[in-house]
Amino acid sequence: MITIENLRKSYGKLQVLKDVSVSFGEGRVVSVIGPNGSGKTTMGKCILGMVLPDAGDIKIGGQSILRQHAYRSQIGYMPQIGRYPENMKIRQVIQMIRDIRKDAPVVDEELIGLYGLKEMYEKRMGALSGGTKQKVSAALAFMFNPQILILDEPTAGLDPISAEILKCKILKEKKKGKLILITSHIMSEVEEVADEVICLVDGQLKFHETIASIKAHTNEERLSKAIAKIMNEED
Repeated sequence: MITIENLRKSYGKLQVLKDVSVSFGEGRVVSVIGPNGSGKTTMGKCILGMVLPDAGDIKIGGQSILRQHAYRSQIGYMPQIGRYPENMKIRQVIQMIRDIRKDAPVVDEELIGLYGLKEMYEKRMGALSGGTKQKVSAALAFMFNPQILILDEPTAGLDPISAEILKCKILKEKKKGKLILITSHIMSEVEEVADEVICLVDGQLKFHETIASIKAHTNEERLSKAIAKIMNEED
């Protein structure tokens, strides 16, 4: 579904992505892991068209998306920290996005219901806790039935019950054949929802494997221990 070919990106002298090549298929949850500054967010923003790479290509369904715009309607994005106009109410933010995406054939309001957002519709975004803003971001990411979801640290700031609701939603959408990319530092959560792990270190692809194969070749039951062992081997 997504193919990344020799992707490069620098900010001045800092090389953030160094010839990254990887592909992701439909009906999969892929966790993108790596230390801070490894290029995870930049790769996601290149897919979203928010950052233009210096070299390489990104294809969705075999078609290059560079300098294109229409493909973005296929993607739902949940940022790590959602930034919204502080004086707008939850209701107004959701309605604004629906107006922008008025051509979307399907509107999925399941998370609005599960998170009880309608009961908070008149609250202003500036008065919300970080966790409630995360709930709004999650509801917006899934709202228009996208075929690809990019979720950046999606459970950060969520209470355990809200995090569980989101994980169940991710697995439900995977069963519909969607591709879901998740950046996360919480290996226990990665283990619960992901099929594959891609690891970036210093802008380079260290490995891209299924969780089963990672555990098999390290002889570790816990994913966190398995990945630590691989990283130590690489060093």
